[in-house]
Amino acid sequence: MAEVATSKLDPDSHLLLDQPLLRLPHELLRKNLKTAQRHIESTHKAVSTSIDTLKPAAKPADTLAALEATLAKAQSLKRKLEALHEEEQTLHRQQRARIGHLQDLHDVQTVDDVKFDNWSEVRLDRLLVDYLLRQGYSSSARALSAAKSITDLVDIEVFEEVRHIDSALRRGDVKEALAWCGENKQALKKIGSQLELELRLQQFIALRRTGEMGKLMEAVVHARKHLVGGLDTEFGLKAGGLLAHPPNTMVEPYATMYSPARSSYLATLFLQTHHNLYSLPSQPLLHTALSAGLSALKTPTCHSLHRAQLSSPAIALVGNPVCPICSTELNELARGVPYAHHTKSHMEEDPVVLPNDRVFGRERLKMLNEKLGVPGGRVRDPTEALRGREWSETELRRVYIS
Repeated sequence: MAEVATSKLDPDSHLLLDQPLLRLPHELLRKNLKTAQRHIESTHKAVSTSIDTLKPAAKPADTLAALEATLAKAQSLKRKLEALHEEEQTLHRQQRARIGHLQDLHDVQTVDDVKFDNWSEVRLDRLLVDYLLRQGYSSSARALSAAKSITDLVDIEVFEEVRHIDSALRRGDVKEALAWCGENKQALKKIGSQLELELRLQQFIALRRTGEMGKLMEAVVHARKHLVGGLDTEFGLKAGGLLAHPPNTMVEPYATMYSPARSSYLATLFLQTHHNLYSLPSQPLLHTALSAGLSALKTPTCHSLHRAQLSSPAIALVGNPVCPICSTELNELARGVPYAHHTKSHMEEDPVVLPNDRVFGRERLKMLNEKLGVPGGRVRDPTEALRGREWSETELRRVYIS
């Protein structure tokens, strides 16, 4: 009965990594609805204004032209709403697929069930696609998602748009990022984001850097329009300071603001703002899952000086299992994660302690020493293999655990 209890599946604990799976489509649907409302209100206002301007005594040609303009606006609204409707249908399809994927986990009773293995493989594929998308390997991510039939479980289009804007910002082009800010203006205002102001300031810097009188006048007009009118006066003061300091200045913070490295800062700020807006984690979910797994295995011995001195041939010689934390590939990655929390300790039968204070089970110590070719009546620390000191068996001390 105890074994069955320990293998019982707790779906909620496994779904901690999968919260973005449903949050992102929900946020996109809300954005879709807000966009549709904005289009409808804008068209309604334009149509109402056009109708109100008509006078009863207007010429038939003027009336007909006004009606045709109104009809064109209505047709334009229809096309926009149809595109939004198609996008909404796609998001609903993704939500159904993701809810079904999560429901499959709740239908599994134990971790020993083969269904849990299949579900875990699908989640691993999702985490790999997420990692590839964040690293910019969109083609590989598309190929993997298509091969594993998980296209509705991943957000390829969202990350491709993010990567496109990120690349443009690193090239010094802020137009696409500003367009994205315009689409999400209300949501950005709600979270107190200053991304748009930073982008407007970057436009000002580009105009100021030229040094031409015409561009300087254009920069002043730009600052008055976008940087001075708000409640935050910081950006207006920065613009004024930039006017007083040339691009080759050494005075901070203006030297940093003129630096090409500011493009990387804006790209990073955009990624942080985007992920915050859509409830996405700042790092790949694969890193989070891997860190959790490594933490569950990590013990103080894994990064001890004694373990660092061991060589792989010695470990293989004594037959010790390969510890993922101690492996060359994961040792550094696991160095920053916390140690595992164990509520129970396990000890081999008939434990004895060597003169170097290391503890082994008596039978296992004997077996490993035979494998190492240690003469009868003598013992050696198996972890030191052929390099270790030898002691007499009489020097072994029994371990008593109260």
